[in-house]
Amino acid sequence: EVRQEIEAETDRVTGTNKGISPIPINLRVYSPHVLNLTLIDLPGITKVPVGDQPQDIEYQIRDMILQFISRESSLILAVTPANMDLANSDALKMAKEVDPQGE
Repeated sequence: EVRQEIEAETDRVTGTNKGISPIPINLRVYSPHVLNLTLIDLPGITKVPVGDQPQDIEYQIRDMILQFISRESSLILAVTPANMDLANSDALKMAKEVDPQGE
């Protein structure tokens, strides 16, 4: 149910052409037993445009990611597939660009 709501909201904001948008989709989960935490799920880096995506989709996504992970208060969780060599990870490369010491 949550996934369907997120997909519907994504289509509403970006259309059905697999576009991206810097406008966040807010999902609030309440519990008296947990601390307040904001998680921001950014899009993966698309290398080849699909559908009606612009030719510069990779650069648009990179710019969006850099805007978020460059913030001093950000804790970066760089997700890389388990079957990928870490030396080829775009996520780790971008994280290292903005936080070379891993602090």
